[in-house]
Amino acid sequence: MKIVSVEAWPERFKLASPYTIAYETVTEVVNVFLCIGTDTGPVGFGCAAPDEAVTGESAASAKKAIREVVEPAMIGSDPLRLAMIMERLREPLAEHPSVRAAVDMALHDILGKRAGLPLWKLLGGYRDRIKTSITIGILPVRATVELASAWFIQGFRCLKIKGGVDLDADVERLLKVREELGSKIELRFDANQGYTVEQTLDLVKRAKRARLQLIEQPTPRGKPELMAQISSRTPIPIMADESLMNLRDAFRLAKNDLVDMVNIKLMKVGGIAEAQHINSVARAAGFEVMVGCMDESALSIAAGLHFALARPNVVFADLDGHIGLMDDPAALAVHIRDGHLHPTGRPGLGFNLGARPNR
Repeated sequence: MKIVSVEAWPERFKLASPYTIAYETVTEVVNVFLCIGTDTGPVGFGCAAPDEAVTGESAASAKKAIREVVEPAMIGSDPLRLAMIMERLREPLAEHPSVRAAVDMALHDILGKRAGLPLWKLLGGYRDRIKTSITIGILPVRATVELASAWFIQGFRCLKIKGGVDLDADVERLLKVREELGSKIELRFDANQGYTVEQTLDLVKRAKRARLQLIEQPTPRGKPELMAQISSRTPIPIMADESLMNLRDAFRLAKNDLVDMVNIKLMKVGGIAEAQHINSVARAAGFEVMVGCMDESALSIAAGLHFALARPNVVFADLDGHIGLMDDPAALAVHIRDGHLHPTGRPGLGFNLGARPNR
């Protein structure tokens, strides 16, 4: 089997409901889809979600990297030699983690299709579904409570509340959501690097009645040692997100026991294969793992889902980045029932994209 074609194209998605986090407001996103063709039939699909604030990429730079680096490196290669191909691309795509993720997804998709198995079974098959949180951006208190109630009615039982801009408002929002929905939900908080150590500890104290399940990346990404100062002084687990970009970061977090949990996002780390290495470091360190996402097509959400289903210590999922993307061509790549994500059951990632748009 040989790779005979590599095609990439961008898709711009408006969000049905724009949202705000600590450092930006998001109204639309661009994903770059990837299609890898072979001479014997199986076609692999992947998707990059470049984000200049997180991955350091733009849609234009991602597409250029695929055209100038990925295509010439992959044409004629055996797609089943995934480790060889990804190692070949590691250095030239060092600054393009979401592009590496898209290539990795497409190769895993081909592997699953060639084996005739859904990828989650091929990778380990630990569970067949996982509960996902649903994210609520920074909103006024009343709007936060109303949206939390609406998601609850739709079957979601885990909410992630964004904050990190106004401590007083964050405390009030958390307490009001807990008061409205009681013990029926799990409640997580994500400050997206917006707090100091002292502010985080103040939140923990003042929002005690909210019974937070975890606090995600409260302090700046470049100073992960600050999270250790919080973790040692609160019983609420502290999770690294932006501070975990690669395998080396995972080793540093584990070696110095800086956090309690880590959030692995395929777009940050470069795909499923690298996520598996990071997950092994996390397991050795006794960290629980959450699989997270960017604003991504359901195609790449499916890749995160298959990884999450395969491994026992991946106990949390925050795979809601596709919800609210308008006109996603891969919207049916995952299924949501009662707040749980399910794969389609078909081989590989479980979904085939249609023809490339004429643009």
